Amino acid sequence: MFTGIIAERGTVAAVSRQEGSAVLTLDVPSIADDLGLGGSIAVNGVCLTAITRDGGRIDVDVMGETLDRTTVGSLQPGDKVNLERCVPAGGRLDGHVVQGHIDGVGALLERENQGNWDRLRFSIPQPLARYVAEKGSIAIDGVSLTVTAVSPADAQDAWFEVGLIPITLAETGLGAKQPGEGVNLEVDVLAKYAERLMAFIARPAVAGSTEGSAE
Repeated sequence: MFTGIIAERGTVAAVSRQEGSAVLTLDVPSIADDLGLGGSIAVNGVCLTAITRDGGRIDVDVMGETLDRTTVGSLQPGDKVNLERCVPAGGRLDGHVVQGHIDGVGALLERENQGNWDRLRFSIPQPLARYVAEKGSIAIDGVSLTVTAVSPADAQDAWFEVGLIPITLAETGLGAKQPGEGVNLEVDVLAKYAERLMAFIARPAVAGSTEGSAE
């Protein structure tokens, strides 16, 4: 589990593409000091597993599903990435519960400077829009943020907005993100589980079921 608080920025050193998968080589500063083989690290919000480590350089496996459904598939050597290690049991939850499981890819639509903070509007795939609520949480490229505005429920092109304070602009890749560029989105996992549970609650009882009966 992660919290969406970016620890530092890393650099893509190499990308080795294979059939249906890839290996990313990342130069990471101090965040890998306690990262053992098989350990988890979030790269632009995507939970990946370290397979080799040599000082401040690590390799991570990326399967085809991840390449197809996140922006990791478009990373090139020299690209900067947001990095976060998984939170230890009993650790402080400064952001919100982030799994590192990307739900979809959106794009920056517009950004506007508001003095000492920026307003950013992102597109979001229509099926995910129902999980995003004003003043709720969302992870964008692994960054835990509060939603400040959402598109109407009947909008054909769904979007949401967030506000970025100076430290977020300076310490994450969102500060340099330009309109049209893609981002990884992870919606609030609590909303997804609530919807799933409600689907079962609303389901009619199956004839002959003994669920809930006493023996």
